[in-house]
Amino acid sequence: MSDMKEVTGFIGLGSQGGPMAHRMIDAGYPLVVWARRPEVLEAYAAKGATSAATVAELGAACDHVGICVVNDTDVMQICEQLIPAMKPGSRIAIHSTILPETCARLEALCDARGLMLIDAPVSGGQPAAEAGTLTVMCGARQEAFDAALPVLQTFGKLVVLLGGAGAGQRAKIVNNSLMAANMGLAHGAMAAADALGVDRKALAELVRESSGRSFGFEVYARLPSPAAFQVGAPMLAKDVGLLKAVLPDEWGAELLRAAAEPFLTAANPET
Repeated sequence: MSDMKEVTGFIGLGSQGGPMAHRMIDAGYPLVVWARRPEVLEAYAAKGATSAATVAELGAACDHVGICVVNDTDVMQICEQLIPAMKPGSRIAIHSTILPETCARLEALCDARGLMLIDAPVSGGQPAAEAGTLTVMCGARQEAFDAALPVLQTFGKLVVLLGGAGAGQRAKIVNNSLMAANMGLAHGAMAAADALGVDRKALAELVRESSGRSFGFEVYARLPSPAAFQVGAPMLAKDVGLLKAVLPDEWGAELLRAAAEPFLTAANPET
């Protein structure tokens, strides 16, 4: 069976997963989709995708299934329905950001059914998903990675194998914690600039061209206030928490958390 004839599936059609699924269709892959709210599926059906009534129905029809739901509990609930339904030799790619240990547990469940698991969280957000320029951080056996690569390249510009299952998650939570820490440092830098009477707009332009620049600073400088990031803040806070859970006593993880916390609190004061 050639790659382009493989039937793919996708679960988790949100702001990031939705564009990823569209990229798979646009690349010529037959796609099966499922969502808790059927109206979500209309845009994919209009492009020729098949709508599944259940997760199990989707799994039975697909050679490769991408999952991009919110957290460990959601991923496990989906996989508990998906794994028994999929045929041996099929693949599951986890694009959610979850604990590395959850990926290792899922790989063991897949092994028992003759399936392949690819731990494949992504970075870049909705704009990169729409443009097909996401970074895909993979943890898998080489055979599984090689088999999944053509599908991952429909939405990923840089697709990297970092090690076994869980390695992609480890890289992702470090990356996102660094992003959160950089935004926290930007929050502090702007507060210091205000205290010194430095014009915020002028400082933002200067830093973008100077040694203090970072992507986190650029994102922060575009915000009218930290509260404007209240949609993204809970996701970054979740990933900082995952790093702390994996490395509870490690100084690097604590340094990233401490740098990120003031901004994350200001962006999402209810947490």
